[in-house]
Amino acid sequence: YAASRSFQPGNMRNSLEVLLNYIDHNAAYQGYQTLRLSSALRDPSMVREVLGYEIARQYMPAPQANYARVSINGKLYGVFVNIEAIDQGFIQRKLNETGGVLYKAVVQPDKKADAGCRTNQYGSLQVDNSADCYRGGFSLVYGSGYESLLNLSKTLAEKPGEIGNVLHVDRTLWMLAFNNALLNLNSYSGQYSSNYYLYRSKSGQFTPIVSDLNLAFGSYKNIGTGSDLKTPAMIQLDPLLHASFAERPLISKLLGQEQYRKMYLSHLITINRDQLAGGQYLKRAKELQALIRPELAKDAGWYYTLAEFDQSLSATIGKKTRIPGVQELMDPRSDYLRKHPELSVVPPHISEIRVKTREKLSAVQLETFRITAKVDEFPKRVRIFYRFNDTESFREMAMLDDGKQEDGEAGDGVFGVNITPVRGARSLSYYIVAENVRMLSFDPPRYMYELHQTSLDEINR
Repeated sequence: YAASRSFQPGNMRNSLEVLLNYIDHNAAYQGYQTLRLSSALRDPSMVREVLGYEIARQYMPAPQANYARVSINGKLYGVFVNIEAIDQGFIQRKLNETGGVLYKAVVQPDKKADAGCRTNQYGSLQVDNSADCYRGGFSLVYGSGYESLLNLSKTLAEKPGEIGNVLHVDRTLWMLAFNNALLNLNSYSGQYSSNYYLYRSKSGQFTPIVSDLNLAFGSYKNIGTGSDLKTPAMIQLDPLLHASFAERPLISKLLGQEQYRKMYLSHLITINRDQLAGGQYLKRAKELQALIRPELAKDAGWYYTLAEFDQSLSATIGKKTRIPGVQELMDPRSDYLRKHPELSVVPPHISEIRVKTREKLSAVQLETFRITAKVDEFPKRVRIFYRFNDTESFREMAMLDDGKQEDGEAGDGVFGVNITPVRGARSLSYYIVAENVRMLSFDPPRYMYELHQTSLDEINR
């Protein structure tokens, strides 16, 4: 497809982009208007994109991805990775939004900066001299104007404490943690700060979206501060990469704030624990390879041999472009993260979450949600984030261990809160955040998609 730098005229196997609405702008198939078929260049394992997006979707808005056997005019063209396009349909499906403005950070290392614009900016979101200067690092997918990117950059640089007004900070921290854990360096964290999207909602808040994962798991090796990294350096990549690097303000300005730094580290621990440390990623990678191996055997135009495919999880492939094996890289990477001083700190432990129910045989109906939770490991603050329906924003309230919230004795480690429904609401969705001096914990850990639920009907049953 046009955005792919790997496209070569005459190649037996180029990536494809099929526009189903090229003539009729309303045309779609099962709600999709574009097919993006990746040739998975520089991925002898053929799992980086599908596996990477599966992991990303656990924590943030990210495309669907699977495999497609592609034929053109009845002739097999090859086995491709079929990736959901990030477009208006994606935004509506994943963010429940319409309208807004969508940008993509693009790679244009050979393009000279326009007159009056700073050089080597790319998609880094450093402050430039005018809104038009951002055309060099971002393409406009739909919507209009670049002024909002200039405003975002200025807020990062000059008023980082107000960044939550123009940026969905939590989704951003998940993306940054994902990039670091999975060594997705062909991204904001890498050399050109490219290959991610920024969606600005009608309310004015930006959400970043991961993209182009075929070079994840260490296939792309440059972090923008020197030459390509060798495998040992990638394994030991600093979990706080660019935390003090002014040229990556999305990282340095967010991680420069204690609360956001703790959230980021908590997200990194969650991804490592749930996806890497237990070998879940490897089990899934092997399943995906078993699924596509028979079809790859028929793909005469594929870049690699079946022998290289079979070795691609456990060994480095290639002599000139050396692509590390996914397991070869990620098993020691996971172990390194687990033992790193910033990540081996004991976080608060949240347990025994309870919602008070109506006493047996009592005629008195409960009209308030009374929630308690046991929190260990020296919490200094516990909060509950809640909403009464899926369309509203979360509200925040402190949970207290003062013996006045039906939480037992003061100082016993049980925190409580009373929440009164408003405007006739009868249901409650919530998650709990506990904080100690060094770390944050969330319950449920995947609070973006899994929430605790209760209702007045349930507690009065």
